[in-house]
This record gives sequence, structure tokens and C-alpha cells, in this order.
Amino acid sequence: MSTFEGIPTAAFRFYAELEDNNNREWWLEHKTTYDAEVKEPLTALLSELEPQFGPAKIFRPNRDVRFSQDKSPYKTAQGAFAATQEGVGYYVQISADGLLIGGGYHSHTPAQLARFRAAVDAPASGEELQSIIDDVAASGFAIEGEKLKTVPRGFDKDHPRAELLKHKSLSAGVEVGEPAWLSTPAAKDRIAARWEVLRPLVEWVGEHAAP
Repeated sequence: MSTFEGIPTAAFRFYAELEDNNNREWWLEHKTTYDAEVKEPLTALLSELEPQFGPAKIFRPNRDVRFSQDKSPYKTAQGAFAATQEGVGYYVQISADGLLIGGGYHSHTPAQLARFRAAVDAPASGEELQSIIDDVAASGFAIEGEKLKTVPRGFDKDHPRAELLKHKSLSAGVEVGEPAWLSTPAAKDRIAARWEVLRPLVEWVGEHAAP
């Protein structure tokens, strides 16, 4: 396993060019660039972060176009997810826009959603989550996730945590772009620090919503 030396500028340039050349011929001509500038640095990064955050999965670069009108074959971003439980964990993504760092809760079976809403509704756990969300937002993360337009049935529309109850999934992300440190080994510690900010959120949903 190679040592992480940073995410090179060529990784972001690769995706900028892919956006204009999303076809199999171009990909095959540039696959060595993808392997050397995107996949290998990301693999090394995740390997070095594994002791702190657990093993991560790098997503396949191919799109599933079976049910999509858009038949472009490749994703225009490379994501990876360090799961602490099914659908819960830490996320990182490389694209033409730079680096995105995030984490949270992405899956919601009916049973998971029921547990999540019950925990948001309960004063102790609900107030704990609200405090966590406030801290994460204050650290520069955007609070995201699939949401209903209204408070779900069975809960007061004036509930003190009405906005949280609307969530079917709950995550946070921040786009950091291409800062100078990103192409250096220091990127590992910068990304780890951002994931640590998200640890309370990941642990809360892991306890109250995941299986």
C-alpha cells in the first residue's frame, strides 16, 4: 500500500475533462490517469484513516443507466464511504469542483425512520441531536438529507424540532474546493478533523436510527 501524499490537482482536472467527454472511448484512453491520480491517492488516504474511522468503500465509477434517460456511462465524481453501520458513516468525494467532506445517515427503512422520529420526538435524545446539529452547522457544514415538506403525520406541526422530524435521512457536508493543502500529506489530518466534527452526528444516528 502506497503512502498518502495528497490528492493531486490532476484528479480534479480529470473530472473537469470527463464532464465534456463522458464516453467509453475517452475513459479507456484516460483510465491510467484515473487509476494514478484519483483511485490510488484516495485508496491510500482511506487506508491511513481506517484506524480512526473504520474501513471505507470506494464507489464504482460506472453509472447505473438501466432506468435513467441520461445514458452517460461514468459518474462525474468519485465518492467513498466509511460505514460505521448500514447507511451510516463518513463520506468524501472528488469532482471537478474539488473536495467534498460529509457524513451522516443515508438509508431509511420504515423501521429505521420510525426509530429516528421517535428519538427526535423524545426530549432528551431530540435535544441532544438538535445541539449536535447546531454545532455541526456552526462549523461550516450544510445540513442535508431527504426531507418531507411538512411535519410527518402523528406529530405536532409546532413541534420544537419540527425541521428535524421532516428528515427521512440526515447528513452534513462541506465543499472545501481545492485548497493548497489538498495536494499535500496534510490533507489526511484536515479531512480527519472534519470527520471528527461529524462524529457526534454519526454516533447519534448510529445509536437511535440504524439497525
